Amino acid sequence: MKVKITKEPFDLNEALSYLLVPEAGGYVFFLGKVRNENHGRKVRKLIYEAYEEMAIEEMERIRGEALEKFPILDILIWHRYGELNVGEDTILIIASGKHRKEAFEACMWAIDEVKRRVPVWKREVTDEGIFWIEGDKLIPDE
Repeated sequence: MKVKITKEPFDLNEALSYLLVPEAGGYVFFLGKVRNENHGRKVRKLIYEAYEEMAIEEMERIRGEALEKFPILDILIWHRYGELNVGEDTILIIASGKHRKEAFEACMWAIDEVKRRVPVWKREVTDEGIFWIEGDKLIPDE
């Protein structure tokens, strides 16, 4: 499964197994994590909400566009949702290519597109309250 949205932790070996081919000269991983601080506030956890069906459709579109736009062999896009504690994985993108440059570029482009286009929303639980995250903005949850 090269596109997935799940509450379950990622299995990196499983993810890589979907992309392993002898033509690949390398694999570029982006593994997003819940960090312990944001905008000077101590983060306790993140709560991701998703419109699952639309999220999958948009991630499939992004995957297809990446395969057309970059000379890569393949790309995998997985996203988590639900309550995630500090240190847990949030998103995984793996691009495979014959050469590293194209795989790095595709991976970077894909993460930017996922953050911009996929209907997944994030709330940050801090010692100071709960905030919706929109880009770099914190919006108090009322």
